[in-house]
Amino acid sequence: MSAVQSPSVSAAAQSTAALSIENLQAWYGESHILHNVNLSVNKGEVVTLLGRNGAGRTTTMRAIMGLTGARKGSIKIGGVETIALPTYKIAHHGVGYCPEERGIFSSLSTEENLLLPPSLSITEKGMSVDEIYDMFPNLKERRNSQGTRLSGGEQQMLAVARILRTGARLLLLDEISEGLAPVIVQTLARMITTLKAKGYTIVMVEQNFRFAAPLADRFYVMEHGQIVESFASSQLEQKMPVLNALLGV
Repeated sequence: MSAVQSPSVSAAAQSTAALSIENLQAWYGESHILHNVNLSVNKGEVVTLLGRNGAGRTTTMRAIMGLTGARKGSIKIGGVETIALPTYKIAHHGVGYCPEERGIFSSLSTEENLLLPPSLSITEKGMSVDEIYDMFPNLKERRNSQGTRLSGGEQQMLAVARILRTGARLLLLDEISEGLAPVIVQTLARMITTLKAKGYTIVMVEQNFRFAAPLADRFYVMEHGQIVESFASSQLEQKMPVLNALLGV
């Protein structure tokens, strides 16, 4: 199936978007990974990037944070152009990135990991430790345990919780359900529903379609470093033949 690039994001969408990407290209060394990616995420939305492994979804997340090699195009966060900014300045625009590898400090306790990141903003307060423990009772029970002693599911909860402490309102979540027990996946689904109700904006890369489908407001499908489909959750049923062809789900 040939790749069909999605249309450019309109000026009206950019003005209201928490995240607006126009004609984004990205490289790792000499490898050209992203090819004119266009997408927009409105404030308070949950948007999922679907695609096979190697389609460019994680690279898109990393490019938003300035963690790839060369980048060209436009990435606006809350209307502010960030394509030329270093990663730490991008984060200060209220973006929290939870990578697939989680990055838990094994020598620190759960609570020390949780308290480690600084606040990103003087205007946006992050969640308190008590609020996070209410959302993730497992972390409260394991607050004095070292990172090495946490299960995979507990590490994933901690990786997301750590971002919430910073005051970030745009969350980039990369494969947070991968390899986890169903009960943990259900906890993460409840977390996303709660965060959406609180006004957070969430972009998810997900391979677990059953996890993502009931949570997302809209979907983008990537293939070969391009957006090849975009649709709202209300169109999901009619798009299933296309998704079966693109994803093999």
